Amino acid sequence: MISDRIGRKVGRQSGGIVTLMTLLMLTLTAGCNQGNTNQGNTAAPTPQVEEAASAPSPQAPKTKVVATFLPMYWFSKAVAGDAADVEILLSPGTEVHEYQAKPENVKAIATANVLVKNGLGLEEFLAATVKNAENAKLTEIDASQGIKTVAEISPVVNPVKGKQDHSHNHEDSNPHVWLDPVLAKQQVTNIRDGLIAADPQNKVTYEKNAAAYMQKLENLNNEFQQTLQKTPNCTFVTFHDAFPYLAKRYNLKQVAVVEIPEDQLSPKDVQNVVNTVKKYQVKALFSEPGVDNKLLTSLSQDLNLSLKTLDSLETGETDPQYYFQAMKANLQALETACK
Repeated sequence: MISDRIGRKVGRQSGGIVTLMTLLMLTLTAGCNQGNTNQGNTAAPTPQVEEAASAPSPQAPKTKVVATFLPMYWFSKAVAGDAADVEILLSPGTEVHEYQAKPENVKAIATANVLVKNGLGLEEFLAATVKNAENAKLTEIDASQGIKTVAEISPVVNPVKGKQDHSHNHEDSNPHVWLDPVLAKQQVTNIRDGLIAADPQNKVTYEKNAAAYMQKLENLNNEFQQTLQKTPNCTFVTFHDAFPYLAKRYNLKQVAVVEIPEDQLSPKDVQNVVNTVKKYQVKALFSEPGVDNKLLTSLSQDLNLSLKTLDSLETGETDPQYYFQAMKANLQALETACK
């Protein structure tokens, strides 16, 4: 009996120990689970998560604008600023009137979003080039849209007949509208509106930049008006049919265009100029930058006329502000020659 009591006592003790151990294990398990739960709530992000959170969101590519030649590049770049990438299709000084497109021109247009052209028949090569580029998403901006051509305003008097193969006869519509600051403002407006239509998210930037550039064009116009009103009806002969819009704007008169042969003036060319000068009481002869013709100089001396330079702005620096520098040089040449 004593052994039975001892056995029952030992059994109860063993059962108590098992129960105690079971409770202890349950407590530890619950503690671990709680600890794991807390760690889940406060765990630091993985390196991949940190990298994803710190990486900047990718920016949309800028609108790519291609402008045909220098004045169109100036105006497009002035409006676009840094909001779009602007490229020039023809390098400064390239003869636009007779240009033949190259493969790189086709490629440039094929990858562009916007193409800015002067229009009025100047870029004769462009239609075929755009067709070959096969860019269905291309937006074309005609900077001269809505501008009345010189034929509709005041025809240029052309008493001097050039050679039959004259490379750019503008009898129907002279394209050199950028040489009139007022018409240049219209071109900037057309470019601004076209860029906004193609890239509306940068509307505010385009409007702000265009307004600043057009204000400078208006200031330039005022300077031309104030200076040239002192010499009204100044009559001049040029050797490039590029200035009828400028002449019309400021009450001047371009009466003739004489083609200059690359080597020298022929006796017939000389006589044509003499006859024109006498007929129209010409005050000035204007050549172009880079033309160094001794016969021209001699002719101006014989006729007792000053020979000055008028720049058609088809060559020069790519800075949009260069337009104003070159135009002020033209103004100074006109003021001096027309006195």
